[in-house]
Amino acid sequence: MASTRPAVEAAAWAGRWLRPVAVGACLATLAFASIAQPASPCDAPEHRAFDFWLGRWDVSLPDGRAAGTNRIELAAGRCALVEQWQGAAGYVGTSLNWYDSADRRWHQVWIDGRGDSLVLVGGREGERMVLASPPMPGDPTRQRIAWTPQADGSVRQHWETSDDAGATWRTVFDGRYVRRP
Repeated sequence: MASTRPAVEAAAWAGRWLRPVAVGACLATLAFASIAQPASPCDAPEHRAFDFWLGRWDVSLPDGRAAGTNRIELAAGRCALVEQWQGAAGYVGTSLNWYDSADRRWHQVWIDGRGDSLVLVGGREGERMVLASPPMPGDPTRQRIAWTPQADGSVRQHWETSDDAGATWRTVFDGRYVRRP
């Protein structure tokens, strides 16, 4: 009967030699796969146009009084921004914000703790992000909100409303966002 010892030794030797080769081949395949895969469509510059609003913020009114706090985070694989608002008087709300490649516009859907909602669309206008409510048949009321990054790192949010289909506007909120420590 032939000894199996040489076959076992050969298999052990081959295993010691093949393990590093197999590991190296796997690593090379993974490295190539990560290079060969296209970037996420949500990494395109137009998807990153509202990133200046990301963060945790203390929000104040023009007279310095506290308006509330806000947290804006990336969600859905970096394809959306989620806002969590907590007003100083207890008012709460959440918005979902995203860039739609199909219509090349930014969208926001807001819902507050009272069940009120707001739908806005728009995009960058220079340094500002400007979103507005689309016209609704028979309703002359419009909303328009602009977020403007400031030189000191803060962000101004200016919300206006119109009762005459946009002919005239009045400010309903003017907030200064300062990053929380």
